[in-house]
Amino acid sequence: MNFLKSLYIHSQLYIYIAMASVCFLLSFWLPVLYAVAWIVTIIIAVLLLIDILLLYQPKNAVHVRRILPDKFSNSDNNPVPITITNKYGFKTYIDVIDELPVQFQKRDFLYQTSLSPNQNHDFEYLVRPVDRGEYYFGHLNIFVSSILKIVKRKYKFQNQQMVMVYPSIIQMQKYDFLAISNSLTEFGLKKIRRIGNTSEFEQIKDYIPGDDFRTVNWKATAKRGQLMVNQYQDEKSQPIYSIIDTGRIMKMPFNGLKLLDYAINSTLAFSNVALKKHDKVGMISFSKKIESFLPAIQKITYLNRILENLYNIDTQFNDSDFGLLYAQLKRKVTHRSLLLLYTNFEHISALKRQMPYLQAISKKHMLVVVLFENTELDIILKENAEDLQSIYHKTIAEKFAFEKRLMVKELQKHGIQSILTAPENLTINTINKYLEIKARGLL
Repeated sequence: MNFLKSLYIHSQLYIYIAMASVCFLLSFWLPVLYAVAWIVTIIIAVLLLIDILLLYQPKNAVHVRRILPDKFSNSDNNPVPITITNKYGFKTYIDVIDELPVQFQKRDFLYQTSLSPNQNHDFEYLVRPVDRGEYYFGHLNIFVSSILKIVKRKYKFQNQQMVMVYPSIIQMQKYDFLAISNSLTEFGLKKIRRIGNTSEFEQIKDYIPGDDFRTVNWKATAKRGQLMVNQYQDEKSQPIYSIIDTGRIMKMPFNGLKLLDYAINSTLAFSNVALKKHDKVGMISFSKKIESFLPAIQKITYLNRILENLYNIDTQFNDSDFGLLYAQLKRKVTHRSLLLLYTNFEHISALKRQMPYLQAISKKHMLVVVLFENTELDIILKENAEDLQSIYHKTIAEKFAFEKRLMVKELQKHGIQSILTAPENLTINTINKYLEIKARGLL
């Protein structure tokens, strides 16, 4: 039974059978071909037996291994390496069909290669998950055929391998350099000119071109006989909270990824940078209730707890209660902190309904409201309106885009900092805003 389940007909066998059938057909008019047709049929049958013996004589002549990490990074291209070992004594042709997790909705995976005797072959393919959770890989199916290509032998390996998909660890590592590097412009991040002297004194150093003349230490300059300047470092141990709105508005998808997951990926990368900058980092998620609260702590190992907390966050289908958020902050966050609020409003009226709570929060804390641009509207805005319906659609799209800019003005009018960003640029713009606030000593 196992033999029959693993035995498959190669497509080339049907070509051989078709050739024999043509000979039988033509023999109706050319009787001499009748004998040729039977010879071809016997040769096919003999080759079939030989091919079966070649493929089934060794028990396990092919070994394949799928190498999966413990975690996948959400929204990123994650490599899945596969190693194939051919122990046959002849050249083989390999078809690899991997049963990918149901979340990918991909049922046409196929990789083909040929291997010499006793050869190893490594390759990898990329998968991009867009949801956090558990992903189960099915069987790794291998179809082996010889140079005769009459039948295939099927091998099955590694069923039910599970990988956890976590918030974007790759993105976090990508921006990790910001904690120790000043080359911010390399990744599209602007350098912020330091204003005032609100930062802590670090050391006196030699002047180099580009240093601010206002930091010249004249006493040290006189002693050394060359220009010396004071070097400052940003204030440390400042409490910073990422607040994630998990209401229904954050369910909106862009490029297959929900706004909530963009906010989660940004929170992880930003928290890592802030911890490397020696600030205290905490996190809050809320909708109709406070779903999670992590107090701000300055500890690099605290990032693992933030990661686990972010993994379990999910979007709710309720309108978020900003009044409850204000009450939680008033009760639990007693020191002035930088609050990055990831939320979204599609209409100016929705923002105005929550404005009293945002104003109340901003009186005690440094509040930054993160809003998302609707990038799906860009296609409509760039198209030429050629009929009445397209004019109507473009007018509505321009109205939505204008309302987003109006929200930023409304927040500025009440002294609240804001970020209006495309979802894919969220992490860059969030870190940039944090560095700007630190450099200007606004906290």
